[in-house]
Amino acid sequence: MDITSLQNTTVKYIVKLREDKRQRQKDGVMLVEGHDELVLALSSGLKPQSLLTAPELVSVSIDIPSADLTTVTRAVFEKISYRDNPDGWLGIFPVPKISLADLKLSASPLVIVAESVEKPGNLGAILRTADAAHVDALLVCDPRVDLWNPNVVRASRGAVFTVPTVEVDSSTALAWLKSNKMRVLAATPSAEVLYTDIDLKQPVAIAVGTEDEGLTDFWMQNADLKVKIPMMGKINSLNVSIATALITYEAVRQRK
Repeated sequence: MDITSLQNTTVKYIVKLREDKRQRQKDGVMLVEGHDELVLALSSGLKPQSLLTAPELVSVSIDIPSADLTTVTRAVFEKISYRDNPDGWLGIFPVPKISLADLKLSASPLVIVAESVEKPGNLGAILRTADAAHVDALLVCDPRVDLWNPNVVRASRGAVFTVPTVEVDSSTALAWLKSNKMRVLAATPSAEVLYTDIDLKQPVAIAVGTEDEGLTDFWMQNADLKVKIPMMGKINSLNVSIATALITYEAVRQRK
């Protein structure tokens, strides 16, 4: 084993990265844990700064030269892990740098705009929807949660590496959408039109906001369309990731 001590400096550094957003931002790196997530990160072209594995925990291997791996004990891995049942794989990767100019759009783009989403689980679930629906891009506007938070990576099941995703302020995002002739659709319980009654075959950006407050006035005032999801119970809104999935898949259905 390369690392057996819980007091090893690398172990302490990884724990710091896991818990401290400022440390991740300062160093420009992120943690990626789990076999499937690592495979997606590597297949997307990302080059790890380091890869660690606990042979006692590994059940599925990754085709990586052994010289590039640091082996650790089960106890060490359980200390650095952010999962309840770790599978023995973890890597430190540089944060990908992608801008609006890097995005490649289809003939009729479908984009998701997530404004100020504050929960890692919700952002991760939106990323999974974006991957499954094969959207052109996800714009994360004025985020309250770090896109490269380990819990976002985990909740997305690695979709953060498969979906072209850009963190950007709302004004810049809107200008880019308009320059690419995309209509902005605002999802809001206050709308009068159902999301299923709108033509989503044309270039469109689906904008969603926080669960507590919804979209800000900026997106509500600049939206070309406002739609709602029918609510027949006593509450007036769905979880933001569920709402995003419903509207996104309606666009997919129409386009098929």
